[in-house]
Order: sequence, then structure tokens, then C-alpha cells
Amino acid sequence: MLPGRVDGVKLNKTLLALAATVLLWATAFPAIRVALDGYGPSQLSFLRLAGASLALAAVAPSMGVRRPARTDLWRITLAGAAGMSAYQLLLNWGELHVPAGTASLIVAAVPAMSAVLAACFLGERFTPAKTGGSLVALAGAALIATSGKESGYTAAAWAVLAAACSQAVYHLTIKPLLHRYTGLEVAAYAMWAGTALLVPFAPGAVRAVLDAPVGATAAVVFLGLLPSAAGFVIWGYAVAQLSVTTATAALYLVPAVTLAASYLWLGEQPRPIAILGGLITIAGLFLLNNGGGPRARGRGPRRVRHTVRREVPHSRSEGRP
Repeated sequence: MLPGRVDGVKLNKTLLALAATVLLWATAFPAIRVALDGYGPSQLSFLRLAGASLALAAVAPSMGVRRPARTDLWRITLAGAAGMSAYQLLLNWGELHVPAGTASLIVAAVPAMSAVLAACFLGERFTPAKTGGSLVALAGAALIATSGKESGYTAAAWAVLAAACSQAVYHLTIKPLLHRYTGLEVAAYAMWAGTALLVPFAPGAVRAVLDAPVGATAAVVFLGLLPSAAGFVIWGYAVAQLSVTTATAALYLVPAVTLAASYLWLGEQPRPIAILGGLITIAGLFLLNNGGGPRARGRGPRRVRHTVRREVPHSRSEGRP
């Protein structure tokens, strides 16, 4: 096969991986709504993370996942608590009242929150464009959260926004880990830690399986195996082949695909104010990502010697459900 054709096949596989990631992460939001028909937020959180943990444990040896150093366990535990346990609990509780498409529009603000935290705690300095982009994106998310007329919707929307904040804390926490481990390894460590923290909910979750509708249980299995486990592996492959900027640009499609999937699957029709807030958020993210890279004060991050396994910058996969 000619070199040009080899490159073309590789590019096609990469684009297919990106499309699969967007589809998996987008359909997770309506799948959560289906799963909540038979499971409580805490039960769903444990079962989803447990399913993903088992799947990642099964492929860990073949994917070259190493054991983490003991000195990193506290940071891994914090990442699991914020990015897995708290995120799942808050998002699942929020989707009891917030439509799936609307939830995806709120979660889309995670990159802006991550940028703000990086500026506050990592000393990263913004250009004016990045500062403006962050403020616009956060304003869009806040507009969605405050747009509900029902108290239950408003409280739940703020819970989804808190879930997005938890995800931003996760990205801040794992930055040092990504200097020493691959993105897949960090995701697996955090998934296992997050599952362990939710073990107290295991008895209730097991009892719920006996009474839950088949459709709800199927949604739980889907969430654990595909968006949570396979999504990370596929995303890692795509980012390893492309630049981070190119790969993450595809994540702008997640809210749009979620809105379409939620309409087809659940018949949801988002409110115009939610769509407006989502457009504002995405416009802010576009400005944020195209306003020049943040410059860290002092010394930059250490360069990592690349082996056969390329490091996956998991910290950029900020649109996941």
C-alpha cells in the first residue's frame, strides 16, 4: 500500500474515532435520564462507575497501564472524588429535573471553569481574549441555570453547574499526574478511586437491579461500558493521532448531538433560553480556545520523554458527560 494511502486510512480511522467519541459522550446525557427511571442518582453513580472500572481493569494489562506511585495516591483519590464520584452524583441528581440536552449545554462550560482555576491556582496568565471568553462562557451557563421557572428545575440546574465545577477541579488535579502517566492511566486510576468512594451505595444499587425496568438497566450498562470506558480509550487514540486543539474542536459538537439525540430518544425540546445560553457558552469557548495559549509564570511543565505509548492529554477531554 502506498504511503499516501496509508496516511489516508489512518486519518479516516482517526476521524471515525472522533465521531464515535462525540456520539458516545453526547448520548450519555439522554441515557442518564432513561437510567433514572429505575435507579436513584447514587445507585446509578455507583453502577456506572463500577461497570466502567471493571471494563478498564479487564483491558489495563493489554493497554500497558502501570501501577501508580504511592506518593501520587492522595492526588488520585482527590481526582476520583471530584471528577468521578461528585461529578456523577451531582449530574445524575440534576438530570432528575433538567432535560438531557440542557444539561449538556451547562457541562459545556467546563473548559472555561478549568481555565479560571488554572489562573487562580497554577499561575497561568490570560490574554484579554481568553479572559473575555471565559466570562462569556460562564455567563451562558449561568443564564441556563437561572432560566427555569420551577424551583426544582433551578436547583437541579445549579447542581449540574456544580458537577461542571467538580469536573474542572478534576482537570486541575490531574495536571501534575499527566507529567508522569498517560491519559488513559490517569483516567483509569481516577475511575477506580471514584468507584471505591461510592462503595457505600453498593448494597442499595444491587437491590435496585432486582426491581428496575429492563430499559433502565440497559442504560446503566451502556453508560458504564461505552461512554465511560470505551469513550476514554477511543478518545485517547484520536488525540494521540492529532493535535490536541484539532481533536478538542470536535467536542463543540457534543451539545448539538445531545440535543438531537434527546429529541429522537426522549422527545425533549429544549427551551429557547437554554439554546441561547448554550450558544453564548460555545461562543465564549471558541474565544477562549483561540485567544492564545496561557503563559505560565516561571518555569513551564517538564518535558516528558515519549515512549512507544504516546501520552494522551486527558486534561483536554472536558466535554465528557
